[in-house]
Amino acid sequence: MKQRLKLKGNLKSYLRWPIVLSAVFIVMDIQMYIFDKKIGILGTCYLAIYMLAAVSIYFSGRKRLRRDLIDFAVKYDEMQMGVMDNLTVPYAVLSEKGHLLWGNKEFIHLAVNKKAARRGIYNVFPEITENKLPDSDEVRVVHIKVEDKYYRAVMRLMLSNSEEESVNGDKDLAQLMDNNEVIVMFLYDETDIIELEQKREDENLIVGLLYIDNYDELIDSIDEVRQSLMTALIDRKINKYMQSIDAISKKLEKDKFLFVFKQHYLPELCSGRFSILEDIRGINIGNGQTATVSIGIGVGSGRFDERYEFARAAIDLALGRGGDQAVVKTGEQEQFYGGKSVQVERNTRVKARVKAHALKELIEGKEKVLVMGHSIGDVDSFGACVGIYRIAKTLNRKVNIVLSETTSSVKPIRDRFNTNDYENDMIIDNEQALEIVDDSTVLVIVDVNRGSYTECPELIDKAQSVVVIDHHCQAGDSIDNAMLFYIEPYASSACEMVAEISQYIGNGLKLKPAEAEAMYAGIMIDTNYFTNKTGVRTFEAMAYLRKSGADAVRIRKAFRENIDEYRIRAAAIQDTELYRDGYAIAESKTEGIESPTVFASKIANSLLDINNVKASFVLTKYRGKIYISARSIDEVNVQVMMERLGGGGHINMAGAQLTDMSVEDAKNKVKEQIDKMIEEGDI
Repeated sequence: MKQRLKLKGNLKSYLRWPIVLSAVFIVMDIQMYIFDKKIGILGTCYLAIYMLAAVSIYFSGRKRLRRDLIDFAVKYDEMQMGVMDNLTVPYAVLSEKGHLLWGNKEFIHLAVNKKAARRGIYNVFPEITENKLPDSDEVRVVHIKVEDKYYRAVMRLMLSNSEEESVNGDKDLAQLMDNNEVIVMFLYDETDIIELEQKREDENLIVGLLYIDNYDELIDSIDEVRQSLMTALIDRKINKYMQSIDAISKKLEKDKFLFVFKQHYLPELCSGRFSILEDIRGINIGNGQTATVSIGIGVGSGRFDERYEFARAAIDLALGRGGDQAVVKTGEQEQFYGGKSVQVERNTRVKARVKAHALKELIEGKEKVLVMGHSIGDVDSFGACVGIYRIAKTLNRKVNIVLSETTSSVKPIRDRFNTNDYENDMIIDNEQALEIVDDSTVLVIVDVNRGSYTECPELIDKAQSVVVIDHHCQAGDSIDNAMLFYIEPYASSACEMVAEISQYIGNGLKLKPAEAEAMYAGIMIDTNYFTNKTGVRTFEAMAYLRKSGADAVRIRKAFRENIDEYRIRAAAIQDTELYRDGYAIAESKTEGIESPTVFASKIANSLLDINNVKASFVLTKYRGKIYISARSIDEVNVQVMMERLGGGGHINMAGAQLTDMSVEDAKNKVKEQIDKMIEEGDI
């Protein structure tokens, strides 16, 4: 204590001034001796008495002063701690690891569990994780919620002076002073601000667009008397739904609506999974056809025109996914609702003709064409590439197909092009394609609309002109820099779409037999030998390909399987697990199989032939990933399920890729999604 509480500075000088003044009296006493010896002796006596008194007062007063200072410090510290302890703002001192060292009454009342806080502040406030604690003198701010209150936690790392004397006997403070680094934290109540901000958000206006998907086909299928009835029923359902959310709606065209409503109604719409979809689908006036609608909603905190652009992007995405669903777009994020019904085939080919002319203009405006499909390409992907190849050659453009690896399923078709009728560089790998692509190249992507799933994703960034032709439902992370986007989810295959486009290119385009067979094979495989997703336009495309020289018998022979593959398929079916009495889950082995993913899709199709199976899921471990092939007939939307696992596809034919997990873990994830979709009513 004596060493730590040394007197110094002005206080030390003040206590020593009587002793210093003694030097003046000594000089004075010497001078008195000069004038008179007796007076000098008398002065010496008084000087001795003064010096004894000064020294005595200095040492005794020093002790009393030090004691008084300690008493003052204690009272001041107690007052200071009392002020901090009774501060209405929650205040705490933490160790550099986040352990609670001390907290005032408000903080302890707020934290509730003091012992848990001593083990780590993150045990009390989960929002404050270890990586959010300050590691420098920079202020860190974390927003936390305690029950129905919101707080802004302001934290700062500070150095504690271990040489200071702790005058308070509190163990918490003693522990605090033993640490070289501590974190001080204030909690500021921002509940009112958050509530006001939430109220402002709730009052924000949201823009929505509603389109009747099949209005023309619906009206054309009924007589004139019932046309007005059908229109009135649809309008009544829509207006009633808009009134329930206090929305302002305006009919832009006969099949398009614009509506605006407050944001606080949006959670209600989402929780109800946009019941207007079911309401419209339930309208039936006896002709066997039902109406469907698509909804696009734009949410944002920026300008109102930005929300309208979000709504337009959302409705395009909903239509690109086949319609009969709602898409809520917030910035770069999208949420999907509905999409339960099978896409209705459009009998009109107007769209195909328009896209064909647009594709022709793009190709004619460039010198070179590169065509690629998805990675681990299948027959449909390769056949569509061949169709685009013939279109580009007809337009007298240099064209190459990008295909680095040929699977066993594609090999019988590719071998048909190893003749003198085709250039040696007709098919190139990724490295060659990256060397070729430049500003004069148009890149055509077929059978896929997600950049990461393509044969060579790097090409997309290097190409100035990109075209996407696909029959899979458009995903939220689809290619966004395409100059031409042609997505038709109701089409059976990409080969069907390319076959339609080929008929409108003109310039005397004529497919060679090998090319027609490649496209015919793509349709055949994707439709599971013409049993799945085949419509009128599918058979029209097949007729066009047959006229062009496609030999169905030769194609059938090319895709026959060997006995070993049949045995592996039988083993997979035998070990199939029937989950919840309607969902077949199986594992496909990869040993001895050249194209495991294609083989898994065949097993998934076979499992649908089992009675009472609503959907099938076949998992294959290949190249460090778990590939899932999902199939259904009409009761389950496997597209939505696979999208939740990071994949996509069709309503009854989809897939996904999972990483960093075992096959058993992947099976459990599939089961979790089945349970979740049943609970949410999606199944």
